[in-house]
Amino acid sequence: MQKILNVALANRSYPIAIGENLLSEFQHFKLKQGQRVLIVTNETIAPIYLQALIDMLENNGVKTDSVIVPDGEKYKTMETWNIILTALLANNHTRNTILIALGGGVIGDVAGFAASAYQRGIKFIQVPTTLLAQVDSSVGGKTAINHPLGKNMIGAFYQPQSVVIDLNCLKTLPQRELSAGLAEVIKYGIILDEAFFNWLESHIEDLLNLEVNALSYCIYRCCELKAQVVAADETEQDMRAILNLGHTFGHAIEAELGYGNWLHGEAVSVGMLMAAHTAKLLGKLTINDIERIKNLLIRAKLPVKRPTQMSVESYLPHMLRDKKVLSGQLRLVLPTKIGHVQVLDGIDKNVVFESIKLT
Repeated sequence: MQKILNVALANRSYPIAIGENLLSEFQHFKLKQGQRVLIVTNETIAPIYLQALIDMLENNGVKTDSVIVPDGEKYKTMETWNIILTALLANNHTRNTILIALGGGVIGDVAGFAASAYQRGIKFIQVPTTLLAQVDSSVGGKTAINHPLGKNMIGAFYQPQSVVIDLNCLKTLPQRELSAGLAEVIKYGIILDEAFFNWLESHIEDLLNLEVNALSYCIYRCCELKAQVVAADETEQDMRAILNLGHTFGHAIEAELGYGNWLHGEAVSVGMLMAAHTAKLLGKLTINDIERIKNLLIRAKLPVKRPTQMSVESYLPHMLRDKKVLSGQLRLVLPTKIGHVQVLDGIDKNVVFESIKLT
């Protein structure tokens, strides 16, 4: 069973293909015989999927090179970005080359950013292999690298030419990574779709067990919701900020503890609860909704308690470097009920500190 979804961005529109065994199906990559590609992947993914992808592409007349970079959030850096650019230059790739990002969110982000910069922009294809990348980071054109002072602060909005989501890749995904992806899945229900949140409450174990029909529906719905937001606000001038529920708190955890010590989805899980507590303190969310969110996160095997090694005060410097900050004032995405959020600014830091203490 295969599904195709279109991200509607005028002349930058592109398809998202979702299904099983898609890595063996050439048509989803939107490539032509004689084209050159550089496949970017990491040390974990390469032994599992790289050769099969190379064989499929070369059997269809595509000339391939590949570059393998270290695995992990801590390698989403300028150094890794430079490794990719060096591979493009060393192999004499031109503006007609297409870069393929084969891996999770880190690979998609850093490879996409390299594509945006090489010879002022070459095309690229997202082939996400983690649930988090499949439902979130591969869609929408956000590309970036991290800096010790802030996550995703250096990057570009740069759309892929296609996204190929092979459900079979999830069979090799560690349980912890699968749960991390579910944090972003649950986020969509909280911010945009109460009916989807209700569905997740009934099917979260099916997703953990990799039940194909549940996965297919879940990933399609998440991509559909994100595509709608991206089409309305591609460069995050307004509405797209809602996709960052929990991220301002979560990015603080990632930056303070060192990238990779908490997975992105784990930090977002706790961050969403901190945002929920902030909304409750402001009289905008009921305790019943907080409990529903918390219980679903627990069932998804995600953390719901803040890291003990971080002081409450240590969050604020990171949060004030968040891209949503305006004129030095915190802006937070806060849930007002399941399926609806608001972006609020000017929130008192003592309210933020109290919400962190409650988590």
